[in-house]
Amino acid sequence: MNTIFKEKNDNMHIGHNIKRIREIQGIKQEAFGQLCRNKYSQQRISDFENMVALDELLLDELATALGVTPEFVKSFKEENVIYNIQNNNNSTFTDNSVGLNAQPTFNSDGSDKLLALLEKFMEDDRAKTQSISDLSKAVLDLSNEVKKLKEGK
Repeated sequence: MNTIFKEKNDNMHIGHNIKRIREIQGIKQEAFGQLCRNKYSQQRISDFENMVALDELLLDELATALGVTPEFVKSFKEENVIYNIQNNNNSTFTDNSVGLNAQPTFNSDGSDKLLALLEKFMEDDRAKTQSISDLSKAVLDLSNEVKKLKEGK
């Protein structure tokens, strides 16, 4: 089932879109301001988020700091995000939908490497433990020899 949301752009609120994208990413206003090229204060970010429209240069800077394109910000619709999350499958969404339909992929090669590294650490640990045991035995043997020498005087 491919549903396309269509809305008029008459009520597009760019500042609200910036705010929602920032919140979805879990970024605080102060941290977001520091991600921007011009290092904005928390209050200035709040001002931007309350603006209905932003000039293209500012929009580009804010979008870049969020890791998205200005077009993404302009076409962002919260309803589409909710729809895509609820119906997360491999179908392709079009128009104003947000590209959140990708399924997560896990690289098993990473877990294989992690397992190999863990096994290597365990083997190294066994070797060190054996070395410590051998060294302790040698120290104990030397201690016994010293006792015998002292008793023999």
